Amino acid sequence: MALLETRGLTAFYGDFQALFGVDLTLAEGETVAVIGANGAGKTTLMRSIAGVIRQALGMVRFDGREIGAMAPDEIMALGIAMVPEGRKLFPSLSVEENLLMGAHRRKVAGPWRLETVYDLFPILKERRGQPGTALSGGQQQMVSIGRALMSNPRVLLCDEISLGLAPVVIRDIYAAFPRIRETGASIVVVEQDIGQALKVADRVHCMMEGRVTLSGRPEELSREAIHDAYFGAAA
Repeated sequence: MALLETRGLTAFYGDFQALFGVDLTLAEGETVAVIGANGAGKTTLMRSIAGVIRQALGMVRFDGREIGAMAPDEIMALGIAMVPEGRKLFPSLSVEENLLMGAHRRKVAGPWRLETVYDLFPILKERRGQPGTALSGGQQQMVSIGRALMSNPRVLLCDEISLGLAPVVIRDIYAAFPRIRETGASIVVVEQDIGQALKVADRVHCMMEGRVTLSGRPEELSREAIHDAYFGAAA
């Protein structure tokens, strides 16, 4: 049984339909990448799973339980944490206070606490007293990831974590993924960087215009197939 599953997932912003029947599964300990251009529906998919966009019963299941109609804080308490696009740090709080916010709804003990987050991202310990938004973009992203980990999630949703960052910073952030997976967490990562997604994922889904246009394991997908699924096949 899948740990996380969407079935025929649809989503709307008012009268505008953003997702059309999206099916996705995530197994225990697996990393699934969702790739696609701007406007493909990737962030809407993540927001739907996290409860930011409410869904009808039957469209989102976690550990065998219907969660589509639940509130975001209830979903987080079950074990799904999101690293949002744009990081969304609290500007009035220090690095350490931002991290501690992630533990606010923690229900069970687990491997992630301040010490282990600081071990994962040592620069954050050095700057723990500084305002979170005073850090560089890459360091802010580390705070956002650490904040999500502080809830000791079973599923970590990472939305566009490399957006706007330098390649060397992206490399350092993705170097943390094996450590995160070692704790038993499963990961869904949304990426525009196809090469990066293929490196970290067990399976890849490509989206275009709110639909999944290609799915498979990275080694099974040709560059041509990915290009066509990402941009649309040439006429």
